[in-house]
Amino acid sequence: MPEAPQTDEGWFVLHDFRTVDWDAWRDAPERERERALDEGVAYLERHEAVEDAADGTSAVFSVLGHKADLLVLHFRPTLDALSTAERRFESTAFASFTEQPTSYVSVTEVSGYVSDDYFEGDDADIDEGLRRYIEGKMQPDIPDGEYVSFYPMSKRRSGEDNWYMLDFDERAELMSGHGDVGREYAGKIKQVISSSVGFDDHEWGVTLFGADPTDIKDIVYEMRFDEASARYGEFGDFYVGRRFPPTDLGAYLAGDPVPTAEHGGDGHGDATAGSHAHGDSHGEGGHHHGGDDSEHHHGDDGGHHGDGDSHHGDGAGDEDGDAATDEESIRSELEDLDIYAGKPHGEDVFATVLYSEADTDELFEEVEGLRGNFEHYGTHVKTAVYEGGAAAGADAEDVRSAVVSIWETASAAETAAGFLSELPGIVERAGEESGFGTMGMFYTVKPEHREDFVDTFAGVGELLDEMDGHFETDLMVNVEDDNDMFIASQWRSREDAMAFFRSDEFTDTVEWGRDVLADRPRHVFLA
Repeated sequence: MPEAPQTDEGWFVLHDFRTVDWDAWRDAPERERERALDEGVAYLERHEAVEDAADGTSAVFSVLGHKADLLVLHFRPTLDALSTAERRFESTAFASFTEQPTSYVSVTEVSGYVSDDYFEGDDADIDEGLRRYIEGKMQPDIPDGEYVSFYPMSKRRSGEDNWYMLDFDERAELMSGHGDVGREYAGKIKQVISSSVGFDDHEWGVTLFGADPTDIKDIVYEMRFDEASARYGEFGDFYVGRRFPPTDLGAYLAGDPVPTAEHGGDGHGDATAGSHAHGDSHGEGGHHHGGDDSEHHHGDDGGHHGDGDSHHGDGAGDEDGDAATDEESIRSELEDLDIYAGKPHGEDVFATVLYSEADTDELFEEVEGLRGNFEHYGTHVKTAVYEGGAAAGADAEDVRSAVVSIWETASAAETAAGFLSELPGIVERAGEESGFGTMGMFYTVKPEHREDFVDTFAGVGELLDEMDGHFETDLMVNVEDDNDMFIASQWRSREDAMAFFRSDEFTDTVEWGRDVLADRPRHVFLA
């Protein structure tokens, strides 16, 4: 008998679909509608605040098409808590104007396809980054203001295409390939896989969240061509909609666009894409972005640890290493995350940078856990947190931190970006309209020259402020090493940046830097 993968369960899930009796709503007296609306809003607000249970999360979505009008989505730690949430809705006056055409009951799950260490190792030996990843899968959040698509699915048991008769290793390999497709949507799609074996008509429920609904269409379309879906996937009905805050229920019933905040209204809650996350694979517990065999998650390329050599700054003007096509492709993959990645001249590595307004100590604690996971992979070079505002006169209100992760392959950098994008306080970078993005300059300074370096940067900053196409430049310091500096310089275009790097002032600075730097600088195009 083929081996069944081990599983671990998290929160229970209820997709509660509702249709509105529009004729009854229109015909009801205004006083009755007001009471129903007040009780409906109060119910949704209480459940978003999870006042009915010790833990969990809830949200309401508009649903397009004839199959439903509303989706109330609940995650709770027990099945009984889900039952209570469902029945409490029925006690509201608003419920009398709705019917429940369908629902779906499931439980979040991770399986042995994710990581043998998680199921077979001692708790003390489980990598902290892997632990955090799995906790996020079993106790997921619900992104604010994003589009949702839900569908149930099962694995086929028909003739020779019987998923459950395949060997474990063959199933694991298929799931790994399936996950490769999902990772291409890191930062665009957040996916929640929940098992419904024994709970509902299919075997899993798949809930996709995305700021752009076409990304939802694209990931489902691409995965249909993957063997795990093409041969073994069977799907139920699809439902699509968009999250809105409970206080917008009246606007929804009135036929107004929701969320109202995007349309100049007075809606509460974030009506924009409020969460970065990463795409995974479909079915049977999903597939981890980086906690199973490293060859499946961060590329097959071998590599070494350490920074390696780089060119001097006066070589930044060379056009030989632009690799424009590759960099544009990477930027396209990561731009929705506000992450800029690129291949530096002379080095076969790729860098990912995210900016955060979270408390630096809190951010570092989170990054340290992920970094422990990254260090299992040969393609990982370096991940660090840099605190901004190191230059004299920096405005404290504008200070932010940067998370820098350097890898030997583009796919590994993209995969790491999926994890890092869920860090606290990730924000949009000023000047995102830039067609170029950021030039990252990494310097290791001799301790005795640290203050001189900071003072010199302040002088260079004045020059930068006068240059065409310059948006902003910040000097950041590694929170673990005061002598490790990262300068994030944002420009309108590559040519604008190159004008500065070709300037006499920059050449003089580089010559001066030969005496104060402990190592050769790394200049990375993060476009």
